[in-house]
Amino acid sequence: MTKGVATVFAFFATSTFAQNNSSRPVFFLPPLPPSVQSDGKISFHLRAPKATQVMLILDGSARPMQKDKRGVWNLTTAVMEPDVYTYNFLVDSLLILDPYNNFIKPAFQGVGESLILIPGSPPKIWEVQDQPHGILSRHLYRSDIIGDRREFYVYTPPGYDPNRAAAYPVLYLLHGIGDDARAWTQAGLANIILDNLITQGKAEPMIMVNTLGYGDANTMVSAKGFDQFMKSLLEEVQPQVEKQYHVATDPAHRAIAGLSMGGAEAIFCGLNHPEIFSWVGGFSSAFVMYGIGSSSARAARKDSSGVGEGIYDQRFPNLDSGINKQIKLLWISCGSSDFLLHSNNDFMQWLSAKNIRFKDIETPGTHTWMVWRRNLEAFVPLLFRAKK
Repeated sequence: MTKGVATVFAFFATSTFAQNNSSRPVFFLPPLPPSVQSDGKISFHLRAPKATQVMLILDGSARPMQKDKRGVWNLTTAVMEPDVYTYNFLVDSLLILDPYNNFIKPAFQGVGESLILIPGSPPKIWEVQDQPHGILSRHLYRSDIIGDRREFYVYTPPGYDPNRAAAYPVLYLLHGIGDDARAWTQAGLANIILDNLITQGKAEPMIMVNTLGYGDANTMVSAKGFDQFMKSLLEEVQPQVEKQYHVATDPAHRAIAGLSMGGAEAIFCGLNHPEIFSWVGGFSSAFVMYGIGSSSARAARKDSSGVGEGIYDQRFPNLDSGINKQIKLLWISCGSSDFLLHSNNDFMQWLSAKNIRFKDIETPGTHTWMVWRRNLEAFVPLLFRAKK
């Protein structure tokens, strides 16, 4: 053993941690991961003996935890339905991830969230099955349009063959505000959902692209964000995908969809470019973001109908019922208790007034991944199959 290694080993061996007036080496403290009980309850634990208060933030709801004599804070939930849940610990005033759980959803800026799965019986569509799986690849690139370095991810389906006769259809799937390009696979488990739907014969084998959804290098929300994002997607990301993967390049085999901010972006890109995308979907779309930087936003807010035609007319200057011949599916879904339901209804009223066809889906739930995973499960089997 070298002197340097011996010094490091001695440091860990002599480091101590006060617990019940005794000390134990930090190196040998057992982990305290959350556990799912057979009845669907979840037990959470956090070792923080010097904290004065610890709260569990479970899917946005704060719950106080109780400290035991060992300095461990504990909480066991009521019975919960099979699903994937997000959580953090609020330790006094510090919000943290669970240090003993590596299943997380990173954030674009901030802490992110820990995740925990309650399995279903039979397994839910987002649970990993014993079957072939697709491959997820990370791509780094410089965006000259936006002015930063960023990334996108590409999912290729099980059995992907770059030499097969027919090129693969492609779905561009966009994240919401606060998240990054990993969100749909980390929290939405979109790659697992596609694995299962494709293997079960419920969806066409397809390629999925998840890219960073911010059109400004300095902020997540800006007046130029939507336009810059669309330009970068179409002129930087899409050409890279079509050069490196065996994907179809006609609108009938291209789809774009997203959630919240990403839903508004997907519909913005899809309806402004029906010559590129024939399949368009928005899940809990943040249509309210269309007003950012809009010269007609003030007038739209004063519109007594509540529809906001000023904003929509500006964002979709060439949109009319002729698009019905180009778009094979325009899917608009929202949670029945989502705070964005009203703006989704406004946007659909505006579409109806223009005689533009769309499929309206209202899913039980709020503005959460529980709704969006189910939206994706329902949306994907319709792609590249429906007849007009």
